[in-house]
Amino acid sequence: MRASRLLSVLLLLQNRGRMTAEQLAEELEVSVRTVYRDIDALSASGVPVYADRGRSGGYRLVDGYRTRLTGMTEEEAQSLSLAGLPVAAAELGLGTVLAAAQLKLYAALPAELRDRAGRVAERFYLDVPGWHRGIESLPTLSAIADAVWSSHRIRIRYERWGQRVVERELEPLGLILKAGNWYLAGRCDGTDRTYRISRVLELEDLGEVFERPAGFDLAQYWQEWSEQFERRMFPRVAVVRLSPRAQALVPFYAGSVGARALRDCREEPDADGWLTVELPVEPGEPAIGELLRFGPHLEVLAPADLRAELAEAIEEMGAFYG
Repeated sequence: MRASRLLSVLLLLQNRGRMTAEQLAEELEVSVRTVYRDIDALSASGVPVYADRGRSGGYRLVDGYRTRLTGMTEEEAQSLSLAGLPVAAAELGLGTVLAAAQLKLYAALPAELRDRAGRVAERFYLDVPGWHRGIESLPTLSAIADAVWSSHRIRIRYERWGQRVVERELEPLGLILKAGNWYLAGRCDGTDRTYRISRVLELEDLGEVFERPAGFDLAQYWQEWSEQFERRMFPRVAVVRLSPRAQALVPFYAGSVGARALRDCREEPDADGWLTVELPVEPGEPAIGELLRFGPHLEVLAPADLRAELAEAIEEMGAFYG
């Protein structure tokens, strides 16, 4: 543990130049006193690190000194796939591992490429979760990730829709981060299924190693599952007329499903710019709420029962507001 931290101190000074003890302590999540001891240990081992005194002082390496001790551990190499997702890495328990891997990667780069990589990190940041959502509690995510890495069978207690709790034994095949939500792809009783991590109430690692199914492609599985899920979520199709204003609002009010329906539409707008579109909608009352969001900029043409339900809802709202 200390050897890894000493290497991190060395790489930090090599990549960033002069750093104070306080900056090193904050970066490594240790005390300032620990940093002092680490600096002494590096000096005793022959690393040319010295201190600049004064208000703008700090520790730095002798000009021109570079280390080539940049070999990555297995965990660090795995964590690099999450280099653009620091929050996701932290949720998986790989936050400090990712930081160490990035330090080693930067240290191995020539100066020009290292500066360019630093400019990219300063100018671009990926924030995955959407607006207006709370952060899910994911106490089991790190343990599930460990089971995925090690191919261990697990037993979970899982809360299904409708708050029904079930117990399942499964083989965890992969993790998916979708719009800020984590999902587990797992094989249960020979069938590949998807579980939302926030609904996993308890988890037990059974310690049994399983053999991953030959040819399993996580990306392809997720794409196919997403398409099936979408068809289940939006089993009805409403034929609607959309004003130009409504057409602009479709991606915001009807999401990617509505945006795709609008994009695939082959009709031409009428003289006033209104467009007839076949819009997938959820069953029952959710469809009414979704369509009412458009206000007077959307008219339902079919099916007749949906048009009648929408008209009834509008009439009730009118009576309520007088």
